[in-house]
Amino acid sequence: MVVDDEALVRSGFGLILGASEGIEVVATASGGDAVETVRRERPDVVLLDIRMPDVDGLTVLRELRTGPEAPVVAMLTTFDADEYILTALHSGAAGFLLKDTEPEQLAHLVRTLAAGGVVLSPKASRSLLHSHPGTEAAVDEDAARVRLLTARERDVLVLVAEGLSNADIGARIHLGAGTVKDHVSAILAKLRVSSRVQAALLAQRAGLLEEHAREAGR
Repeated sequence: MVVDDEALVRSGFGLILGASEGIEVVATASGGDAVETVRRERPDVVLLDIRMPDVDGLTVLRELRTGPEAPVVAMLTTFDADEYILTALHSGAAGFLLKDTEPEQLAHLVRTLAAGGVVLSPKASRSLLHSHPGTEAAVDEDAARVRLLTARERDVLVLVAEGLSNADIGARIHLGAGTVKDHVSAILAKLRVSSRVQAALLAQRAGLLEEHAREAGR
């Protein structure tokens, strides 16, 4: 389901996704109709505009998160450093998409969300964290938490931050989905976060992704 105050965005996303194999767009809506429509149509994934004039996207997100069988929600935004994104991610959003995402990437990102992955553009995330930096003490604390992870858990965390689902992570590093699930649970506990998105942001803030990229390039 696509929620946006602009009819052109709703119709454009609907046409692109509706033409993609294995994806059905069950509804589109403006902000004011979003919660009622979601509860009626029960979509698996909701793409939700973060800034709407009739109702704030964060308000819609919080209402959806409190309902039974809450869908996976990713925020739609025009700006890669939108001041509301971090609040949305900490409120339970599974990631965010820029509205100018290439059409051929859009279906892939929706499938990633449906499979339990997160959608965080590395470029956009870096921009976001740079515009809302933590204190030096907080970054040091994040790094200390990451150091509590085993080498295998750090590998899994990097793949979580890349948006992979448990099944995809298992295929990448030759582990069963159940084993990956256990690793993810241990990671969340050690990092003291409640979601894959929060874990991914912490890993990025602690410099784990840059460290992993440097090691891969050796």
